[in-house]
Amino acid sequence: MAINKMFIMLPIMFLARKLDAEDENIVFMLRCAYFGVQTVIVLTTLYIFMLAQKIGNGKYKDLTIYVPPAPQPFADPNAKKQYKQALFGEHIVSTARSLLVSTIFGIIFTAGLHFYKGMIVGLCMQSLMAPLNLFDNAIVKGLLLNGGLNPEDNPQSKKMFDEKYKEDLTPDDEVVDANGDVKTFTTSVSTKKAVPGEMEKKEEQILLDTWDEGVDADIKPLMEIVSKKNINSKTSESGWTICMILAAIGVKETAEAMKKIQDLGANPAIVDGEGWNALHWAAFHGSVDGAAYLLSESGFNGLATGLHTLKDKEGKTALEHAVAEGNDQVAKVIKDAIASYDKASSKGLADQDGLRQRK
Repeated sequence: MAINKMFIMLPIMFLARKLDAEDENIVFMLRCAYFGVQTVIVLTTLYIFMLAQKIGNGKYKDLTIYVPPAPQPFADPNAKKQYKQALFGEHIVSTARSLLVSTIFGIIFTAGLHFYKGMIVGLCMQSLMAPLNLFDNAIVKGLLLNGGLNPEDNPQSKKMFDEKYKEDLTPDDEVVDANGDVKTFTTSVSTKKAVPGEMEKKEEQILLDTWDEGVDADIKPLMEIVSKKNINSKTSESGWTICMILAAIGVKETAEAMKKIQDLGANPAIVDGEGWNALHWAAFHGSVDGAAYLLSESGFNGLATGLHTLKDKEGKTALEHAVAEGNDQVAKVIKDAIASYDKASSKGLADQDGLRQRK
């Protein structure tokens, strides 16, 4: 991409030098072109920054990532590749902020040279090159192109910064923290022993791939690997379980799939890194069938186990998430189920009191 831009930039630079800086019409048209383009770019980068803030405060804000450094022209090709450890939320916000600041600074610098020194080459070049540079930026491509990235999407599905995750690191990778101190990892996913309760890498990848496909996912590959051994295993980074994914994904086979994992001993009360259980997942992502199965007596009977009363790390119940996200159908399912359960419980208590009185 850089070579292609060079072939564009050099002819523009040559032609820009042929423009008459004394011609008022040419100067006026260049000003209109430059400031028009830059206005669109500033608005775009501002939108990117706002979107990055929303994503950076979302479900994956505390996800640890390992970001490679910018390419260096004289770097030792035989040296270990160094990665900087960062939190995804902080990194995406700081990257978007840097883009916005550098864009505004570039506009001020170019405009200053023009108005104070009369230079028009910068106006001409930046009118054409600025959009190319913007859409070649990693965060712009990651958030605006190729389907974008939503706050609930796993960043591992995009890897917009060419980052690695803990399971991707190899013995040839060197990791430094925010202070520049080298961190040592004695194991990697390819060599480490299985951790009790943690999902195997192949199984985890199938689970993540299924989630990324959303409501149109083919869950057969996932259902084929489900067993009593892994039914309550968690993903290594975020602590997701098969029950959480199936409760939230919203595929048409939800009830059938939930029945299968129930028979295998799935526990919907297990929580992920955010303190969400399976009902939180269904409520947040708007899965009516998932919520209904979790709460029904013929399903997991979550009302009897108090699944609906459990709060996440933010102190929110599943119902509160459903209401906050505007998932009215799921909210109705939960409210109706609670009302029916309370009514049945009250009737049961009344029957017991009547029996005692007769005795």
